Amino acid sequence: MKKVTALFAVLFCSYITMSQSFADEGMPMDHQAMHHQHIMDDRVSLGLSPEMKQHQLSNMRSHVEAIKNIVGLIAENKFDDASKIAHDKLGLTPEMKAMCDMFDNEQFKTLGLTFHKSGDDLGDALKTKDVNKSLRALNTTMQYCVECHSTYRQ
Repeated sequence: MKKVTALFAVLFCSYITMSQSFADEGMPMDHQAMHHQHIMDDRVSLGLSPEMKQHQLSNMRSHVEAIKNIVGLIAENKFDDASKIAHDKLGLTPEMKAMCDMFDNEQFKTLGLTFHKSGDDLGDALKTKDVNKSLRALNTTMQYCVECHSTYRQ
């Protein structure tokens, strides 16, 4: 039961993260909600160009999809497959390091690098095939998602 509750929590957090990404992207929402969000949004703007904003949003959606796939693979006891996804899609690959290094905001850059390092730590935890260790590592990775989305906006 605890594993089911933990998986539900992970999926719920993924849904919230994806919903925020869609809101950031300008997906439709009612006028009052848009007005309220605009007034209350005190997150730090990254000042991205429209092209860079779309690229960054695409990366974040890819991260959410990777987390969803990892959760599904954990549920099927396919830890090696989940580990590969964690390293390839969330880890600190040379491409992700280069992407993070492009940002001028040093705190955002540090948070991004730390997030991707946690993706590699998640991949390592998954290789142990220990569900609890894997879920703790996944929780850590997702905490960086929450911290980033609550601190920064496009």
